[in-house]
Amino acid sequence: MKVFLNSKGVTLSAKEYFINALSYMALGLFSSLIIGLIMKTIGDQFKWPFFTEMGSLAMGLMGPAIGAAVAYGLKAPPLVIFASIISGAAGAELGGPAGSYVAALISSEVGKVVSKETKIDIIVTPFVTITVGFATASLIGPSVAAFMEAFGAWIMWSTELRPLLMGILVAISMGLALTAPISSVAIALMLDLSGVAGGAATVGCAAQMIGFAVSSYRENGFGGLVAQGIGTSMLQVANIVRNPYILIPPTVAGALLAPFATVWLDMSNNSSGAGMGTSGFVGQIMTFTTMGFSGIVILKVLLLHIIGPAIISLLLSELMRKAGLIKFGDMKIDY
Repeated sequence: MKVFLNSKGVTLSAKEYFINALSYMALGLFSSLIIGLIMKTIGDQFKWPFFTEMGSLAMGLMGPAIGAAVAYGLKAPPLVIFASIISGAAGAELGGPAGSYVAALISSEVGKVVSKETKIDIIVTPFVTITVGFATASLIGPSVAAFMEAFGAWIMWSTELRPLLMGILVAISMGLALTAPISSVAIALMLDLSGVAGGAATVGCAAQMIGFAVSSYRENGFGGLVAQGIGTSMLQVANIVRNPYILIPPTVAGALLAPFATVWLDMSNNSSGAGMGTSGFVGQIMTFTTMGFSGIVILKVLLLHIIGPAIISLLLSELMRKAGLIKFGDMKIDY
């Protein structure tokens, strides 16, 4: 059985399902919900109905986008990918982003198993894939969505109740998820992480990106600054494995700044921006969408998302370089 499954590309691997598939789910989210929300925000702010309608349409197609993205990430054959669009849509309808992910994942793997096993593959493969996807969405989707929403609500409630401690924990956890080969975006959306907890998560994620971008400037120059600062700090994963000390400056920066966001400056964000950090400045755009476009909000964002992480991370990394814990080249990236 194992040999057969391997021949079909079904690995039953936790890494495949919880790292690779989640990463591709994030791409589906980027291509639908998040970019749609940006478009809609532009349309609403500038009174451009075209952008508002286009953004609303893109947001509504989140499920199909997740379905296709997850199936593609699992290296499913074409018929399975196309049928998984329906699975993702069903999952989103019945279980939100998490339901869409689960339905697409299970239906894709089953679809891969039956693919090209019969002479009427063009009927059997999409039929089985869609059936499994819809059944999964119906049976599991609502429970998965309820659990994720309840867990997310608990995190938000805890952050409001204990803003200092929970703000630090949320910032560190989400920041590490962003830098690790895990999707902080998918986590934030599945948990519906918003409010003050969303604000803390944004600070933690921004600290990782800006922190690494500034700390590694001497190795990577302006290109590296842009690649990590508005791209992704995930570029440092291989370097972190070689020298885990380089993870300390941006993580400490997020932990130190989180209380300012949760206790004193009352920063908040929505679930679409909570796990984004400064990637494409989506985290900042969503912060403005949540808190309003005012001078004081812009100042808070600049201080907690960009200036603060840059200063703290640079100071710590320089101290660690002098102590010999970080050496030149330890944060060199290929981009």
